[in-house]
Amino acid sequence: MRRTFLLLAMVVIGVPAWAQQPAADEPKPSMEIYGFAMLDIGQNFTQINPDWFDTMRVTQLPSFDKQYGSDNSTFAGVRQSRFGVRTSSPTTLGELKTQFEFEMFGVGVDAGQTTIRLRHAYGELGAFGAGQYWSPFMDIDVFPNSLEYWGPTGMVLFRNVQVRWMPIRSGGRQLTLALERPGASNDAGRLADRIELQDVTGRFPMPDISGHYRMTGDWGHVQAAGMLRKIAWDDNNDDQFDLSGDAFGWGLNLTSTLKATKQDVVRLGLVYGAAVQNYMNDSPVDLGIVRQPGNAVAPITADPIPILGVTAFLDHNWTSQWSTAVGYSFQDNDNREGQNPDAFRRGHYALGNLLYSPVPNVLVGGELQWGRRENYLDGFSSDGVKVQFSFKYNFSARIGG
Repeated sequence: MRRTFLLLAMVVIGVPAWAQQPAADEPKPSMEIYGFAMLDIGQNFTQINPDWFDTMRVTQLPSFDKQYGSDNSTFAGVRQSRFGVRTSSPTTLGELKTQFEFEMFGVGVDAGQTTIRLRHAYGELGAFGAGQYWSPFMDIDVFPNSLEYWGPTGMVLFRNVQVRWMPIRSGGRQLTLALERPGASNDAGRLADRIELQDVTGRFPMPDISGHYRMTGDWGHVQAAGMLRKIAWDDNNDDQFDLSGDAFGWGLNLTSTLKATKQDVVRLGLVYGAAVQNYMNDSPVDLGIVRQPGNAVAPITADPIPILGVTAFLDHNWTSQWSTAVGYSFQDNDNREGQNPDAFRRGHYALGNLLYSPVPNVLVGGELQWGRRENYLDGFSSDGVKVQFSFKYNFSARIGG
């Protein structure tokens, strides 16, 4: 009775109808805190760069005999542990989404360390987004349900600073276009000690341009992505040579997840291009030195290195608690003739696991991992073999919404 009386009084005194009773389904701001604590422990039966002791990075396997000492070492760490925050807020221009996420896996100058590493710092309003997020050139859904952190060597995987536009996001269709932060590397190889190369610097005249088109249904999804970029290098020496130049990089990436049965998901990827190695999950340099005999002004130059990558994995659920991931990935680089004989050429990656989730948000399991590195010209190859056991504890909490 009291509620009815108040509503009648509001109508009598002229309170607008929209203020008389709040809409039950009106969107409200929300925030989600999420992440997991994870322990990885296992045995490395061969060698790998000590900075990458708990991964199967095939580019970090030995490039010559006993490069990293003797075989057989135990490893343990919590570097995969992760923390993140997502928010959602209604605005007059649409939903405002943000994501800030970090993990404890050190790379770059912190390689081998347990330290804070930024993964995502991203905001999105309507059809526009900006910040650090997955590159549109990649497809994170192809990543297998594995324990190993780094992932398949033949897969495109890169979080990049970008501005993106998403004009289509409905009816199972998605179109995304982006301008991304450019970046590349150059392998001077056997000609690295030439005095003419000491003052050659890299430059990126334009942002990397990427995009994808994706179709999704009850059967899974298929995605086609592309990349175009330009890399330049400037000769700053005042001598008789001019080693300046530029080159375009490009790539095509076709990916898919197929729900083969109620218990099986197939994850597939095929990428081909040139000078897109820094967008790959685990790959060498984008450019390689080539000679130009008879050219007195520019006796050498740099060429984009073509690359082919393939990924194929199966995730199978034995029961609601037991699951397995198994699969293979490789990449092949068409090295340039000026690169060192021990430069990385081809990588192989495979794994199989058995995972158990006794209760929601808890995962334990074991995994057997294998990788191989093959050099460019000297005939050397090295194998990596690991067994890894992991314990993962997820958490999440939502406020508002």
